[in-house]
Amino acid sequence: MRVALFVACVDDTMFPGTGRAVTSLLERLGHEVVFPPGQTCCGQLHWTTGYRREAAGLARRFAEVFSGAGTVVTPSASCAAAVRSSYRSIARAAGDAGLERAAAGLEVHELTEFLVDVLGVTDVGARFPHRVTYQPTCHSVRALGVGDRPLRLLRAVKDLELVELPAADECCGFGGAFAVKNADVSVAMVADKVRHVRDTGADVVCALDNACLAHVGGALSRLRAGVRVAHLAEILASTGEAR
Repeated sequence: MRVALFVACVDDTMFPGTGRAVTSLLERLGHEVVFPPGQTCCGQLHWTTGYRREAAGLARRFAEVFSGAGTVVTPSASCAAAVRSSYRSIARAAGDAGLERAAAGLEVHELTEFLVDVLGVTDVGARFPHRVTYQPTCHSVRALGVGDRPLRLLRAVKDLELVELPAADECCGFGGAFAVKNADVSVAMVADKVRHVRDTGADVVCALDNACLAHVGGALSRLRAGVRVAHLAEILASTGEAR
């Protein structure tokens, strides 16, 4: 299958290893991965903070770049949710019927959805000899409804010990602009999240969104907790080398 990778701007700018991991994983499974070079931000942050005109421009850009691409896969649950849940609203707010039609024709999958639902696989041939806990990010749970797909994939990874995260359904406190506008609340929320992560005794905490992992990882780093963060794609792409 030919797959178009939407890497998401945060990943492209700050976590390029995630896009490489998705590519490595999908190619290992026998699929062709292409990267449309004209892609930029999906416009999620602009839309949620009230910059409607700018969000519409970015949505038009996304629709143009990925028009005719067929299956689009992204390692960002929040960006997948934005395209699937917000683009029609963005188009209607802009009075752009063409964008609304284009948005309806986009086939965008978050990575775990693509692996489990489209490819029908849970064992991707990964090996990751570490104790891991999984943090369900808010958009992945509430907007996409990924359910247990990430857990099913993690359980199939050879030599990985999966431990349950207490209060896993609680937000980490990032929320894009929320962490800036409500800094004190955000810090209190991530403090709770970090306490729960440390209670698991995990070596690694993983998730489907690098922005949330950056928030949690920063708090863990400041505490010198000895727990690192990793995007789920990086774990699934791993073949077992010690890290």
